[in-house]
Amino acid sequence: MRYRLLALLALFFAVDSAAAVELHPLPAPPTIGATSYLVIDGRTGYPIASLEPDKAVAPASLTKLMTAYVVFHALEEKQIGLDDEVTVSEKAWRAEGSRMFIEVGKQVKVRDLMLGMIVQSGNDASIALAEYVAGSESVFAELMNQYARALGMNSSHFVNATGLPDDNHYSTARDLATLARAIINEFPEYYKYYSVKEFTYNGIKQPNRNNLLWRDQSVDGMKTGHTEAAGYCLVSSALRDDMRVISVVLGTSSSKARIEGSQALLNYAFRFFETRLLYKAGEEITRARVWKSANEYTSLGVLKDLYVTVQRGAYDSLDSELNIPAVLTAPVAQGQPLAKLEVSLDGKALIDTPLRALADNPAGSLWQRMRDGISLWFE
Repeated sequence: MRYRLLALLALFFAVDSAAAVELHPLPAPPTIGATSYLVIDGRTGYPIASLEPDKAVAPASLTKLMTAYVVFHALEEKQIGLDDEVTVSEKAWRAEGSRMFIEVGKQVKVRDLMLGMIVQSGNDASIALAEYVAGSESVFAELMNQYARALGMNSSHFVNATGLPDDNHYSTARDLATLARAIINEFPEYYKYYSVKEFTYNGIKQPNRNNLLWRDQSVDGMKTGHTEAAGYCLVSSALRDDMRVISVVLGTSSSKARIEGSQALLNYAFRFFETRLLYKAGEEITRARVWKSANEYTSLGVLKDLYVTVQRGAYDSLDSELNIPAVLTAPVAQGQPLAKLEVSLDGKALIDTPLRALADNPAGSLWQRMRDGISLWFE
């Protein structure tokens, strides 16, 4: 059973292509001096603009996004606590590069180490956290790679918690965008740390290196990075009018270039794209005939709010197709996928998702099953 429908309506109508809204021209993304970049919608993951997003590069301190992701999981699973006291090892104390200036043998709360890593980009804090979570930085790196694989970051490999250079330590703009989106969506209670503008520890006040936090009020994270091999990098995230955009900019020539390039990409995304709600969770989109069931029809919908990201002005031109098997039989369990919804624009697929039963529909009585069994002979 196939239906054509105008996306965003519960009734299914044929879409007349001649009546489609004429879209405004879409300009090319701004040119920035980066090795690679990717801009995505934070809610849907839709790729808005890109330049060699799958090119493997040294991630520098953007590595600490994955370090934080592993630590957030340890916190969520109650393996560690924010108020736990961590004894600083000599290795952590001797860390090269940016530091929060913890001292060997002293005890530091996990909360402070997280702020030191996120706000000050402390390599010493990153190593201390890695050792506390996994016993050693090398074992922690194994956890980083396991979580990377679970997220589908198939072009990344980590050998340390800091991002210090190593030939076997690499990632891509696409993978880092995936990671940033996971942090924001899975750990909102910890994501707030990325908006902290300065942090004082051991009498030393250090500002967040993400200058976009001061420049653009819609920016609420995330992380800078820099080494000679990586260049100047920035993962940034901004929220405007309930639309979140994530930008990953890699390999620029200066701190100024990464800020200005990231700002230009964020502005481009918000100016020319929008994210709209298609269907609410639990809302009936259509009904399907279920044979040999207690109830003749089962309501179908989505279990989570379904959004779509499109060029501004294209929303009313979306085309959707609903595919329901010719015969569905009881029993049906709530949440069971029974149909497929496809949403496209000018032939380009945007969404391909199952529609699920919104309630149980058990097998009917003996009479209902016999009646429907006979009726099916003529279908």
